[in-house]
Amino acid sequence: MRIDVLTLFPEMFDSLRASLIGKAINKNLIDINIINIRDYSKDKHKKCDDYTFGGGNGMLMTPQPIYDAITSIEGYEKAHKIYLSPRGKVFKQNMVSSLTNFDHLILLCGHYEGVDQRVIDLLIDEEISIGDFVLTGGELPAMVIIDCISRYIPGVLGNSESVVDESFSDGLLEYPQYTRPSEFMGLKVPEVLISGDHEKVRKWREEEAKKITKQRRPDIMKN
Repeated sequence: MRIDVLTLFPEMFDSLRASLIGKAINKNLIDINIINIRDYSKDKHKKCDDYTFGGGNGMLMTPQPIYDAITSIEGYEKAHKIYLSPRGKVFKQNMVSSLTNFDHLILLCGHYEGVDQRVIDLLIDEEISIGDFVLTGGELPAMVIIDCISRYIPGVLGNSESVVDESFSDGLLEYPQYTRPSEFMGLKVPEVLISGDHEKVRKWREEEAKKITKQRRPDIMKN
């Protein structure tokens, strides 16, 4: 998969070189290209924002640098273009697999009060939010999406089956998990997990997942 990210702050994405995503980049399993929007500004000071028509607080990202940056990307016409926006559709686990169906994603990180609507109308396919809150920019949401998507690319995770049992994969939060030692600070691992009975373990995990989901996310249980 190829992901192009348009941002005013490319240095924020240096952290992607760490951990599993960094290994995936080095193995050419995922191609992440960070594009500085300021490089495409025709303003002599590389300015990318201006006051909004009609008044209002804050500045708005101007359309020209963004438009030129996106259209400079090879194959942008066929790429799925996403604007990270608080007013977008809330990002959920079931959206991850659908996004992995695209070979090429373009992620636009907004700043200030957002971007000129004409850029969205001309180029953007989808607006996505990572939650009902407002951040200073779209960089962190872009990294969240990249992290989620990369885990579903074959070869990124050491164990490809691990994505099957995690939270939200089956509509429930994940059950409690334990490792060695079998007793720690007086707390013991549940007997069923060391019984060797796989069917009992499966049922225990299912019930625990339902219990935790009901306690912490009753909205999920309702759905």
